[in-house]
Amino acid sequence: MKSKVRIIIKKTKLELGAAAAGLGAQLIRAAIRKNGKANIIVGTGASQFEMLGQLVREPRIDWTRVTAFHLDEYFGTPITHPSSFRKYLWERFVSKLSLPLAAFHYINGEGNLSAECRRVGAILARHPIDVCFAGIGENGHLAFNDPPADFKTKAPYIVVRLDQACRRQQMGEGWFKTLRQVPDRAISMSVAQIMKSKAIICTVPDRRKAQAVKNCLSGEITPMHPSSILQRHKAAWCFLDKNSSSLL
Repeated sequence: MKSKVRIIIKKTKLELGAAAAGLGAQLIRAAIRKNGKANIIVGTGASQFEMLGQLVREPRIDWTRVTAFHLDEYFGTPITHPSSFRKYLWERFVSKLSLPLAAFHYINGEGNLSAECRRVGAILARHPIDVCFAGIGENGHLAFNDPPADFKTKAPYIVVRLDQACRRQQMGEGWFKTLRQVPDRAISMSVAQIMKSKAIICTVPDRRKAQAVKNCLSGEITPMHPSSILQRHKAAWCFLDKNSSSLL
């Protein structure tokens, strides 16, 4: 099967971030024009820095008509912790917007994880996603769906265990000082739910992602390379730089 993912390669992280944000903004505006509102998923991690930095500056987006969700959250991590994705999204996205969002439905990983999956999943079910902003992990994960990923579950959010490669990436990016500090569980949006998004924009810079990019975008579709599922999506774009695309 020929991959449906559209690959865009830029020279630098700044350029790829700007290009990804530009396309995302275009799709958000189109959804608002068509439906009077837009629903989006906002990714986190170091790969999203440049994209989010540009997205919050994109003109002519009525953010009061936009409802947002995020992909995942660590277990037992308070919002004040430097690694908290709630904290990340507030600091890098929500608080930077020129207008307030209609809503941002944060995931709380501090209590009963299964109950939280049901709570936020029920909200998500009422908001068909127009644009999902995501990345690809060093181990090929999509959100926190580490290999072998569950491609079959229909639940919107699931409780997952983070593998060693994923946990090492979180430490390597500076979110935690030691591997022991990295939680081994998290809430993650499921692969099937991500694939329901009308459009998916993946922003994947850096040479450390090159092998995963090759595996997921030019190899077979397999749970061992979770982001390979994107090859089946009818409206998926992957923005790379010269380093992350070096093995293609």
